[in-house]
Amino acid sequence: MSRKKTVYTTELKTRLVLKLLKGEKTVNEIASENNIIPKNLKNWKDKFLENVELAMEAARIKLTKNF
Repeated sequence: MSRKKTVYTTELKTRLVLKLLKGEKTVNEIASENNIIPKNLKNWKDKFLENVELAMEAARIKLTKNF
């Protein structure tokens, strides 16, 4: 019997990565509390950090439109 791939929401991934970046808990603690493997959390963090400049560009666009 094959195992179904679990799909995690973007909201959950973002919330957990931000929790990790705050440094209050370790990767293993956060992963264990949320029933995910630590490797997933590390991958999500890496992807988040690779793309963080996109958030700043969106903020800049919003600021420009307000003026």
